[in-house]
Amino acid sequence: MNKNEEYIITIEDIGADGEGIGHIADADNTGGLSADDFGDTKDKRGITVFVKDTVVGDEVKVKIIKVKKNYVYGRLMEIIKPSPYRVTAACPKARSCGGCTLMHMSYESQLDYKKNKVISCLERIGGIRDAEGLVEEIYGMDAPYNYRNKMQFPVGVDKDGNIKIGFYAGRTHSIIDLDECITGHKVNNYILNNLRIWISDNYKKDKSFVYNEELHKGLLRHIVTRVGFSTGELSVCLVINGDRFSRDKSRDVKIKEELLSCLKDAVDEYNKFYLEADKKAVESNGDYKVKLTNLSLNINKEKTNKILGDKNITIYGEDYITDYIGDVRFNVSPQSFFQVNPIQTKRLYGKALEYADLSGNEIVWDMYCGIGTISLFLAQKAKKVYGVEIVPQAIEDAKKNAVLNSLTNTEFYCGKAEEIVPKVYEETGIKPDVIVVDPPRKGCDTTLLDTISDMSPKRLVYVSCDPATLARDIKYLSDKGFRLKKAAVYDQFCHSTHCEVVVLLSGKQK
Repeated sequence: MNKNEEYIITIEDIGADGEGIGHIADADNTGGLSADDFGDTKDKRGITVFVKDTVVGDEVKVKIIKVKKNYVYGRLMEIIKPSPYRVTAACPKARSCGGCTLMHMSYESQLDYKKNKVISCLERIGGIRDAEGLVEEIYGMDAPYNYRNKMQFPVGVDKDGNIKIGFYAGRTHSIIDLDECITGHKVNNYILNNLRIWISDNYKKDKSFVYNEELHKGLLRHIVTRVGFSTGELSVCLVINGDRFSRDKSRDVKIKEELLSCLKDAVDEYNKFYLEADKKAVESNGDYKVKLTNLSLNINKEKTNKILGDKNITIYGEDYITDYIGDVRFNVSPQSFFQVNPIQTKRLYGKALEYADLSGNEIVWDMYCGIGTISLFLAQKAKKVYGVEIVPQAIEDAKKNAVLNSLTNTEFYCGKAEEIVPKVYEETGIKPDVIVVDPPRKGCDTTLLDTISDMSPKRLVYVSCDPATLARDIKYLSDKGFRLKKAAVYDQFCHSTHCEVVVLLSGKQK
């Protein structure tokens, strides 16, 4: 099999990254080859083909673009017979943009795919029998659009000197220019269009105004926005490769004034749309008008893929915006981690609280606590909550958020969970009744899992954004006597392959 050869296949399954999976085994389609000729594939259906932008049931023509020993990658060339699960993507740039990799699937099919993905990981990696019977439900959204409260847009220049603002194409750093994104709050569309004009004007005057990633030269790198869905408060943060817009102080002041005016106009335009639009079209975003509450510069001079640097400078308004999850209020700074889907987060945390089964007498550890989102939810019904997080700013925010909500039964530590928790446990000997972990995508460190085992909590609630590492950690804990009791899946990131899972594990079995 060679690159650029074309084949007709039927898509039989969907892979972990949302790519369609088919097989090539027909003699007429393979130049007389049989499945045995495809190396050690262990699959008599033929060699496996991964094809992006396809759906189970599609009959498609594909061109081979990459050949591996036991599988190949194909590019979708033609849909010969569409799957009944295929829909027209709501965004015309969904195929080229790296964000919404499942938008060509019906929403019901997306939910089935994510639920089955979790079940498969629990069974294959976690060694859980009858995982399907333990997964209670997948909770989707009634309106799976305009749900994101945070957006991050890279800025660049095309070969003709035009400003590009959008998202990176899948697995590249090539910017797909966008006028709007239907997953983010609608105010972002007005911000993008107004900032494009402001950036273009400044780029015409100074070609170094926009960052060039390859050369690591130029100024403006990213635009980061965040909207409080419960409050309408808006934060706009510009990430720059420098300390200010211009070394000329008067020029720097003028640029900032123009920026502020540009953003206020964008907000006014959105609010005018809001007032004139059919209320039903916008009520899923909250019944409010947006107001610019924070405008800041983030300093990132490093040659890195990391978007935000360590230093943030507020140039207008407050240092943060305020938002709510349920009845708990949070101050959220531009560098804070805060779940991007506030509607689903409320449901997810409600399930975590349900699994924790608190009566008011429990001691709880919240590991990887961030700005205290889950900690403060738990503190409303626990005797004492300890939180730990590696990001210093997040811990400061967590402490402030506890005060903001008049919750005095919390204590927060800054450092690696796998280092802080064993140390505190050794020094105090306090055993928690309930432990909650919400780790990053890589999952929990084994040192932390060992300490959790030593603490022997009655219940362990694990919130995960990666079913594979969740299943791996469940397997590790199962070998130490913990037992998976139930799980729920939440579609936090509609039209992408990602989902959130919350599981309940009972304490070590004697």
